[in-house]
Amino acid sequence: MGLFDNVEKGIEKAVRGAFSLGSKQLQPVEMASALRRELDDKAMTLDAGRTLAPNVFNIQLGDADFERARAWGVTLAEELCDVVINHSRSQGYVLQGPVRVAFNHLAELRAGQFDVLSATEKESGAPAVPAASPSRPPARPSQNPASSTSAPAPLYKRQPTPSSVQGQPVLDIDGQRYSLNAQSIILGRSTDADILIDDTGVSRKHLEIRTQGTATTAVDLGSTNGSYVDGRRVNGTAPLHDGSTITMGHTQITFRILPARGGIQG
Repeated sequence: MGLFDNVEKGIEKAVRGAFSLGSKQLQPVEMASALRRELDDKAMTLDAGRTLAPNVFNIQLGDADFERARAWGVTLAEELCDVVINHSRSQGYVLQGPVRVAFNHLAELRAGQFDVLSATEKESGAPAVPAASPSRPPARPSQNPASSTSAPAPLYKRQPTPSSVQGQPVLDIDGQRYSLNAQSIILGRSTDADILIDDTGVSRKHLEIRTQGTATTAVDLGSTNGSYVDGRRVNGTAPLHDGSTITMGHTQITFRILPARGGIQG
């Protein structure tokens, strides 16, 4: 099961209607998508192979949405922390400390509107990078400055756990390299996939890369055109080895295991 399937199925029942007011409704998956965009927008390249990304996120909500977020805070914040950790792993981002998600009150925001503020903090809590400017989902842009006089109230934090694989498994796709530090990474044409493949021959959720211990396997997710590893169609699962070639639609992907770099988290 993919990451965003977990988000939608794991908490949608619990919070369905919790963010609704009138005809407007704020869905948890919208906040998850905004966090991924915030990570990508604020990521900074330090040197070859090391990109620093925020690990502290304050989600600002209007009156009604804030009260409902507080009511479901731990469950929702836990899932959103997992979104941040898994996206950081799939992109090879460095996190300086535990991931923390907080919900803050900003009265000027209307129902359905929200802002995301991010920062990079070391585990000691001392900020390494100042809080970034707000990132707003395009579907519901806020018309008000995203500043709050109340102190953030962290609701959940989670420390990324390192992979047990000997060496760093990665995918090389069209000149870009993606680290595989999560146990499950979904590839496909859907924006909900962990790695987006912009190829009309690829299904929305086409292939899953699973890592357990020192073994990595490719799992076809019932794709229309099939998946191939080293020229052989994947029937269920197929083991991946350093140098394996994965073909999806018109896209060719190379699986590699690189020497582990010191100091990279998630």
